Amino acid sequence: MIRVITDSASQMPTTLAARLGVDVIPVVVTVDGVDYHEGVDLTADEFWRRFEGGELPAVATSQPSPGTIAEHYRAAAAAGATEIVSVHVGAEHSGTLNSARLAAAEVDIPVHLVDSGTASFGVACAAWEAATVAAAGGSAAEAIARAEATAAQTGTTFVIQALDFARQGGRFSAVLPDEHDGVMVIGGMGGALDVLSTGTSIDELCDQMVAPFLESGRAIRAGVALADPATLPFTEGIEQRLRDASVAVDIVRYRVGPSIAAHTGPGTAGGFWYPIAE
Repeated sequence: MIRVITDSASQMPTTLAARLGVDVIPVVVTVDGVDYHEGVDLTADEFWRRFEGGELPAVATSQPSPGTIAEHYRAAAAAGATEIVSVHVGAEHSGTLNSARLAAAEVDIPVHLVDSGTASFGVACAAWEAATVAAAGGSAAEAIARAEATAAQTGTTFVIQALDFARQGGRFSAVLPDEHDGVMVIGGMGGALDVLSTGTSIDELCDQMVAPFLESGRAIRAGVALADPATLPFTEGIEQRLRDASVAVDIVRYRVGPSIAAHTGPGTAGGFWYPIAE
């Protein structure tokens, strides 16, 4: 039995993880000097309440320790797993893969590490496809190949409105220009990001964010983000446009939790997509 494991920076919803049988290792998030485990003792709603009234808490993240990851690997083995496919945020974004590599040496079953080369729900897309292959009886090699191919084909478009917050996080320093007009739409494929366009209204920005989703004319699976409550009009606007699309779209909504919001701040909206395997 192959067990697929990821970490909470994938933003994989708990309902989806349970359906796929994917184990999600919590990322450590530090808010105003207090450590939390994402999704365990700090939910997305609890995190976003820290921003009410215009407050900007000090937020930082750290990858799960090798010991924590090893605990999850051992639990998978105890539950009957004979191999593990562990899919994580790209090594250029986080040290999670290094922790996972150390953890893999502590368990008695083979652990295959997958560098998704992406972040946020893009990681969940790769893990989703790996789990689908595993559930269908595929080999670990086949699950890894599907995960890597999916990551390379996964696109994203999004807006960041808390620019100072995002700059402080450092993750988008190479993308965000010093000067711009309107709200920027950022996007790319397989982890490469650039500024695609700018807009001033929710409708205009939703149109711009959705256009790349549908550009290929192929059926897609799309993850649409909901961050702080103020971003709900974007979430609903993107979802409605995808439901009205002329191609088949399998839509999943996910929350932007603290491990990603630590780098983007409030006001982030957008999503990820990839072509559905034929």
